[in-house]
Amino acid sequence: MVLQSLKNCLWLSCIRRTPKACFWSTASGGLIIQSVSNDVYQNLAVEDWIHDHMDLEKQQVLFLWRNSPAVVIGRHQNPWQECNLRLLRQKNIKLARRRSGGGTVYHDLGNINLTFFTTRKKYERMENLKLVVKALKALRPQLDVHVTDRYDILLDRQYKISGTAAKLGRTSAYHHCTLLCNADKFVLSSVLKSPYKGLKSNATPSVPASVKNLFEEDPSLNSEMLLDAIAKEYATQHQIDHHITVINPADETLLPGISNKTKELQTWEWVYGKTPKFSVSTCLNMAHKDSVLDVKVNMDIKHGRIEVCNIDLPEQWLPPGLYSELVKSLTGSKFCPNETAALVTTLLRVCPQDDELHSRWSLLCENMIMLM
Repeated sequence: MVLQSLKNCLWLSCIRRTPKACFWSTASGGLIIQSVSNDVYQNLAVEDWIHDHMDLEKQQVLFLWRNSPAVVIGRHQNPWQECNLRLLRQKNIKLARRRSGGGTVYHDLGNINLTFFTTRKKYERMENLKLVVKALKALRPQLDVHVTDRYDILLDRQYKISGTAAKLGRTSAYHHCTLLCNADKFVLSSVLKSPYKGLKSNATPSVPASVKNLFEEDPSLNSEMLLDAIAKEYATQHQIDHHITVINPADETLLPGISNKTKELQTWEWVYGKTPKFSVSTCLNMAHKDSVLDVKVNMDIKHGRIEVCNIDLPEQWLPPGLYSELVKSLTGSKFCPNETAALVTTLLRVCPQDDELHSRWSLLCENMIMLM
């Protein structure tokens, strides 16, 4: 651990820093930027800021960044369909929705993120990925890495080590990709497996793939070496000095308006509310005393809120008035366990003081919350 920290310090000491107040105007042709933050929302906000504010006719940009554990979904994806939200909450792993398309990825500090900014006319994903492959081969010539027609990078012809997504604006564009160095594959496979049943959605689905860390192929590799090799190859191809401008994404003097971009990316309305309309049609098998009760549930969810809710309960299992209040309260509410838990707690206060009734009510509500 001490040796690794020393390596990191030596690596950072080699970086020539540009005065932050003018980092975006001091170079022409190309610029390499690295974030000091490991916060997924801050780093995604930097992407938005560069796309919206920098003159990409004057200079192309390579943005290097890493995140603490997070799951990042594409602009048009459904988080309930893509990942295990309950597990994310248990492990305190952040969920973020980016502005580009593509599939869902897991990030941690063993995963490198690269964003290539150009004008829309100069946008070229294949060339960017070939640059990454060339950098890897320069670092370790024995690595068997190549780019596929799907714009993935494969190791040993079968393991995915990089996935791609992009945003094409009117005049500007960016292409970002991941690179697996030493990510936690157990957590990756666990959180990217949806446990939710009965979802029907037109959202963009992810395509599962076998993955492998570069560290597994060559334990002498680390994230800092890979970042530096890619930065060096980028500098060579763009005929610019090989230095990296280190920025703080929380610095408003450097990136005016960045805080608002970061806050927006963290809101429930963006992360969940932008989910394309979907439906849930399932059967709850609720064990009650010595029997199993089948309860059919059908819901339509729009903008992350329950638009239509039908719960098919056996007659007389709950008083009609209480059942009606539950359906009425859920309709229009967020498809969210915390909000639903608060609603059912409020309803429970007006429930008749009957132990059997409370037991049935609690069982139903627990199962409804599990759907979310």
